[in-house]
Amino acid sequence: MATEVPALPGVSYVIPVLNEVAYIEDAIRTVLAQDYAGEKELILALGPSSDGTTELVMRLAAQDSRIVSVPNPDTDIPVALNLAIRASKYPIVVRVDAHSELDPSYTRRAIDTLKRTGAANVGGVMKARGKTPFQAAVARAYNSRFGLGGGSYHGGAQEGPAESAYLGVIRREVLDEVQLFDESVRRGEDWELNLRIRAAGHSVWFDPSLEVIYWPRESWTKLVRQFCATGIWRGELVRRYAGRNPWRFFAPPVLVLAVLLSLVLLILQLTDAVRGWPSLLLSLIYLGPLAYVVLLLLLSFSKAGGPGWGDRWRFFLVLPTMHLSWGAGFIVGLLRGARDTVDTSRTGI
Repeated sequence: MATEVPALPGVSYVIPVLNEVAYIEDAIRTVLAQDYAGEKELILALGPSSDGTTELVMRLAAQDSRIVSVPNPDTDIPVALNLAIRASKYPIVVRVDAHSELDPSYTRRAIDTLKRTGAANVGGVMKARGKTPFQAAVARAYNSRFGLGGGSYHGGAQEGPAESAYLGVIRREVLDEVQLFDESVRRGEDWELNLRIRAAGHSVWFDPSLEVIYWPRESWTKLVRQFCATGIWRGELVRRYAGRNPWRFFAPPVLVLAVLLSLVLLILQLTDAVRGWPSLLLSLIYLGPLAYVVLLLLLSFSKAGGPGWGDRWRFFLVLPTMHLSWGAGFIVGLLRGARDTVDTSRTGI
């Protein structure tokens, strides 16, 4: 069992950073503005950025002694997190994303929840936001239960034990017990960590009063790269942890297979390679993609679909971009493993 949390434990915030010049200053600002009276430190694991991120962080660190940086030449997120955690000194570790902004009461509320529940890790709600029309459409998809598969931290769930936690406010002693993040898992590392935390007899807790603003990828190409890499690593995790993955992870790859089979059947029917009763029976394959398109239309063009037609069309196109990229990646990861797949949406290219 984890030990009792002190009244005002010191807190170490850890952020992996690579090519985030447009976001990192706001992320740092919201960390330093937390209305928490305990001791605080902020440790950033800096990858080899090419957009001026490192120089910006160094300027900010020179202005505030609470900001510390450690180099992360390998660039991988779990490696960066472990480097930052090992360099930390306080009993509570708060993971922060470079694309995120914490509510001012986030730390105080999370530590209260740790005390109240005895959990090892507490997470809240991801509130995606957009600065451009495209990013706003992606944010709307993130915030939709249909968009990312209904995880509790995308909203709508009640407080209680959870499978995983978004970012997470974690007891350092538990992190040490489970030997930190698995550095061989480049995506989905939070889910894998929480799986081991629960297997060690601890609980992971969802608290909807905790809110974090998240800024999604800003372009179609970055979105496709991100979701394809994430899907590949989810396929890898299914290979490693068969039987311990929620059913919702299998919906996107099933959609991809249904679309591919529908295209093959359409070609066979147009060339008369399949005809008659076999053709009619096989046409049932079309029902899956057709139902998906109908659902997309209802979600996108209902009154809640967006403030304007342009927004609704972007939302209509963003959802299948996310689902098909993730599903195609999942199939690749399941068949051959993730190998050396990296999320190139973080490279700034």
